[in-house]
Amino acid sequence: MPLDPGLSATVDLVVETADTARAHGSGDVEVLATPRLVGLCEEATMSALIGQVGIGCSTVGLSIQFDHLRPTAVGQRVTAEATLDKVDGRRLHFTVCAKDDRGLVGAGKVTRVLVDVDRFMEKTL
Repeated sequence: MPLDPGLSATVDLVVETADTARAHGSGDVEVLATPRLVGLCEEATMSALIGQVGIGCSTVGLSIQFDHLRPTAVGQRVTAEATLDKVDGRRLHFTVCAKDDRGLVGAGKVTRVLVDVDRFMEKTL
């Protein structure tokens, strides 16, 4: 199934204690953890691909370049957006950003690779 640049999706999160740097072990403050924010952006890339990859196929993360620019407090809503910029063979290049009610929280690039799930899982044995 051909994938066309321009596919996009957004996902939302209301930050809870389980989403904080302290809870993720990535810091000792009660703000949205960088790993959780990156995960939210990856979730947006996956949402953009819903119904776009063939049966038995999926995508896996290859690389992430991300800047976490500003803290987000517990209770605030953050929205991550992903847009497919380029398809290079099996590599899918996304631009991602995240915003809360005060503006831009983080931005970067995520590259995913289209895989045949069965063949991919054989590599784990």
